[in-house]
Amino acid sequence: MTTSIAEFVSADRGFSLISNRKLLALYSAMAECRRIAEGSVAISNGRGRRATAGSILGHEAALVGAAIDLLPSDTIISALRPEAALKAVNPAPSFTSGLVRATRAALAGKGDRSVSLVFLGSTRTAQSSWIRALTLAVEQNLPILFVLLGPPGALATPRTFDAIQVKRRGYSLPVIAVDGNDVVAVYRVASESLAHARKGHGPTLIDCRLSIPADALQNMRNDLVDKGLDPEELAG
Repeated sequence: MTTSIAEFVSADRGFSLISNRKLLALYSAMAECRRIAEGSVAISNGRGRRATAGSILGHEAALVGAAIDLLPSDTIISALRPEAALKAVNPAPSFTSGLVRATRAALAGKGDRSVSLVFLGSTRTAQSSWIRALTLAVEQNLPILFVLLGPPGALATPRTFDAIQVKRRGYSLPVIAVDGNDVVAVYRVASESLAHARKGHGPTLIDCRLSIPADALQNMRNDLVDKGLDPEELAG
């Protein structure tokens, strides 16, 4: 059976050692990711800013929070588009698509501290394939971080992972629910999950729920201003 943390992880919860420099870097990466995604949507449908199936638009907080600290030896597996927006967040890791490639990369990375980061859609058509990938990751204790993305603008719905058959006795898959509009909260959980995988402790699933319709980029900007930081300051 899986172990689930049902409550949301909030950026205001507990004490944080995230530096102002990192906060600015998170905002900068989100802004660039948004800019590229909006341009791609406008070109593809001519109707301006509107998220479509498989679009990065609306998921900037989850993408940036999970991917910004990946290393060149790591791998990102995602079918989200445009890929250029994701590469703008962090060009260092390799990029591919397909869960088969994800598990192969993770198997190859066992023992060398490299990690595979998989962004999962929440559509039913993809459910069976990622359930199989989750099961294999648990059985093989693979260094994979799965990030499940909720549909932009939708309220969170209960999710169950009862279909995950864990054959490796004594191990349960950590499933952590986090506000998908809160880049700091995602970053905190992802940092711990990546460290967990690099130490050989296996996979984690982060359930990024968009609990209330909100603009994650504007929320982050407001938080920076409240801290007395200039959102336009270069973080690099």
